[in-house]
Amino acid sequence: MIMMTIWTLGVFLLVLVDLLPLVSEQHWFFRVLDFVRIQLWVLQALMLLVLAGPWIEAEGILFWVSTGALVAVGIHNSWVLFPYTPLYPKKRRFKSEAERQGVTLLSVNVYLFNAQYKRLLALIREQDPDVVLTMESNHAWEQGMAALEKVYPFSQKVALENTYGMHFYTRLPVINAKVHYLTADDLPSMEIQMETRDGQAFTFWGVHPPPPSPTEEPTSKERDSELLSVAQRVRKQTGPVVVAGDFNNVAWARSSILFRKVSRLIDPRIGRGFVSTFHARYPVFRFPIDLFFHSGEVLIASFKRLRGIGSDHFPLFCRFYLSEGTPGQKSEVPQPDSEEREEIKTMIKEGRQTESDRPAVAED
Repeated sequence: MIMMTIWTLGVFLLVLVDLLPLVSEQHWFFRVLDFVRIQLWVLQALMLLVLAGPWIEAEGILFWVSTGALVAVGIHNSWVLFPYTPLYPKKRRFKSEAERQGVTLLSVNVYLFNAQYKRLLALIREQDPDVVLTMESNHAWEQGMAALEKVYPFSQKVALENTYGMHFYTRLPVINAKVHYLTADDLPSMEIQMETRDGQAFTFWGVHPPPPSPTEEPTSKERDSELLSVAQRVRKQTGPVVVAGDFNNVAWARSSILFRKVSRLIDPRIGRGFVSTFHARYPVFRFPIDLFFHSGEVLIASFKRLRGIGSDHFPLFCRFYLSEGTPGQKSEVPQPDSEEREEIKTMIKEGRQTESDRPAVAED
């Protein structure tokens, strides 16, 4: 009887945690639960394995109802996570030798209070990326990364002490560079138009919206507004586009799905694996929140997590190639319906009006 009570309470909690993220409420309590789907799926599987134990009496309506509910949410969670496993078909990779002039990118949230600058510099020397994006980089990090300017002729720097600083370095030819403040006056995003070594133009966006949490933003309104504002701009752009950064969001969350629908970009994690980047110090509590999206002209050759640099995030590394337009891939990304478009407008507006430490601003 005691084991049956424990079993029932455990199932109730797992079902509740699985269903609460489906609520459209943007309060941090609901949105943070989006992050734990991987851990939740493991717990659901373990609970089902407990059924085989002799300590559970397989009888009574309570047992069968709780078991049915557990199976149902386990199937739902599997359906949500399956596309982000290697079992799911990958998107198209490069095939032609003509596409060999590729681009390598390293994106990392360095953690404001991490002073292990040399570890990042050593990793950059080792990987030798064409593009480097850092987030949470302040004036101290700017000084710590000064050696990069000898290797990367172009840099765009926004050193902030509020954990939303951002630095960009590249050796590729830069056509145009702009810093946007789409949601708040001290929440930057970067738009850089570049060329590959063989002269192919593409646009890079670096983003780092605030997370919903009890210690930072009480809701996901600013995060969602920032991401969807970037998505709207990307949708209007022509040519290859890549977006990278600490999204403070998982790929299967509602706002990430809306980001994909608005921007029409592709998630390279689909068919490749979770590539979880946070938290670097706690393997059990690790989620994929440093994301990367790309248009159909971008072909992914390598997408992986690198070793730690003392931050709470692992660096994310990607090697990609540009090819001729591939409208077939773009058409695979569903567009938002009329109801979702209204939802997106509301989310963007509310995020810009949210009271926080960062005042709302009009779109630049």
